[in-house]
Amino acid sequence: MPQPTFSSSPLPAVPRPAGPPRRILVIEDEPDIAALLHLHLSELADHVVCLGNGVDGLNSAIDAGPWDAIVLDLRLPGMGGLEVCRALRERGNSTPILMLTARSSELDRVLGLELGADDYLSKPFSVLELQARIRALWRRMGQPTALGPAGMQASAEPVDVRAGGLHIHRVQRRAWLGPTELVLTPREFDLLWHFARQPLRAFSRAELLDQVWGYGHDGYDHTVNTHINRLRNKLGEGYIQTVWGVGYRFEAQA
Repeated sequence: MPQPTFSSSPLPAVPRPAGPPRRILVIEDEPDIAALLHLHLSELADHVVCLGNGVDGLNSAIDAGPWDAIVLDLRLPGMGGLEVCRALRERGNSTPILMLTARSSELDRVLGLELGADDYLSKPFSVLELQARIRALWRRMGQPTALGPAGMQASAEPVDVRAGGLHIHRVQRRAWLGPTELVLTPREFDLLWHFARQPLRAFSRAELLDQVWGYGHDGYDHTVNTHINRLRNKLGEGYIQTVWGVGYRFEAQA
């Protein structure tokens, strides 16, 4: 297994024998961890590129895309992972981001999720969990995974929802407000879809964490607040209402 070189020249891709082409960008400055990531993510993707500093990683994320996933360490030379995440989301980049954090860095995890990261994994991590988290991100994006093509199983969920001037398409994972397509991160789309398919139902923050974020995010109630505010900025007033003492509900504009 070749070792990553941390410069603007990426580690050569390892071909994946079958399945749709996928590309994963790894931004990680520890050579041993980067080599481990490259080895095992190459089982999921045709191209795995490893870069060792935040500036090169950000440039590659923007200029060498599109990517199917970004694995982003938060402790990076040059430009920290939180800055990279913020810069990508401010540019409207919605690539799924999996953060790598130290086990004790709860504040970093919270900040990363609030800045738009989609999931996190604490070091040291299980390789099987790493692969499972990436597959889960792809399932939420509606992309095929190694477990089988997306959409093969019957689902009782509607394909799309129209509410007022809002149109949300579950399979395409796209949303429009009038004629304008919204730029949503995977987690923002999940949250919006969860609301829109159950209009007028009030959800507590704990319910939203459990049903949208899933396991491993207990106690991050303020992350829900941040994503709600971000969605409101994109939707405008009138769609996501605060239910005082409970949480939030979705209510379409007339």
